[in-house]
Amino acid sequence: MKFETLILRSLFLACFVVCGLIFGAMVTAQPSMLQLATNHGVSTILPTAPTVCALPPDGVLCPQQHG
Repeated sequence: MKFETLILRSLFLACFVVCGLIFGAMVTAQPSMLQLATNHGVSTILPTAPTVCALPPDGVLCPQQHG
């Protein structure tokens, strides 16, 4: 077997293994919000919810809070 053929086959095998590992990680991964919702109760999730400036008047910037 030629040296070039051996190198190309081993490169193909290495790329195939890396792609398989990446695909497996994407399929088995869970989004962080889903992990937060499944691992904690409502009393833990509610304090992390935004309470200020949910819908700003201009739609771009939150108005400054005085005081």
